[in-house]
Amino acid sequence: MEDLDRAREQPGCATQILRTLEAFGLQWDGAVRYQHQHLEAYAAAAEHLTRAGLTFPCSCSRRELDTATGYPGTCRAGARRSGPTALRFRVPDETLTFRDGLQGCCHYDLSALGDCIVRRRDGTFAYQLAVVVDDARQGVSEVVRGADLLSSTPWQICLRRALALPEVGYAHLPLVVEPDGRKLSKSRRSVPLDPDQVGPLLYQALELLRQDPPPKLKLERGSAILDWALLHWRRERLHGVRELPISAVLGSRS
Repeated sequence: MEDLDRAREQPGCATQILRTLEAFGLQWDGAVRYQHQHLEAYAAAAEHLTRAGLTFPCSCSRRELDTATGYPGTCRAGARRSGPTALRFRVPDETLTFRDGLQGCCHYDLSALGDCIVRRRDGTFAYQLAVVVDDARQGVSEVVRGADLLSSTPWQICLRRALALPEVGYAHLPLVVEPDGRKLSKSRRSVPLDPDQVGPLLYQALELLRQDPPPKLKLERGSAILDWALLHWRRERLHGVRELPISAVLGSRS
């Protein structure tokens, strides 16, 4: 469970997420782990990178990074001002190529991507470092997630290599978006899933993911729909697809 930013965490949110997953028949292996339980491991990883000369303190503010007055890498030769600093990972000056299980061959100019934060100026460890350490600790071999995180993958591959951690495979699923391109999770339709509508919602998800579930499946229970999906999943229908407009399936029903 990702809960590094404790100040922004809503009380009860983690429990609600787990209960929703259970209601939709989605299970997990072993005990649920929380990122705030792994702070020592993140600190050790950051220290390893620092000893190897792969980090540097950065004093740039978010506003500066959003304008022409700063960019990830500005502080490589030293922080530009005194006071609290973030800790950035110094990425290699090269082009990184990897093959994604759904998006195909991906190329990234790491210099253009910039150096990523591994610890924020308030002392909070950053997502990029945390997920790399978590995946290694849990023996994760395949990472499947949304295409909005595809551009984070080069940083994570570099961090994994710098920490001498095992390689993993990646597959980035397309995002469901509004007609104007906004993520569904950021739109007016971003509402809690109704546990009393498990079957219809799972059916809609399969429609959106281009799996062509048979109409009769719409009346089945959630467990039956998941069983059908496991047997008939066609990943090739999503190759190279990064966005799926919700209007293509829901139309006037939305």
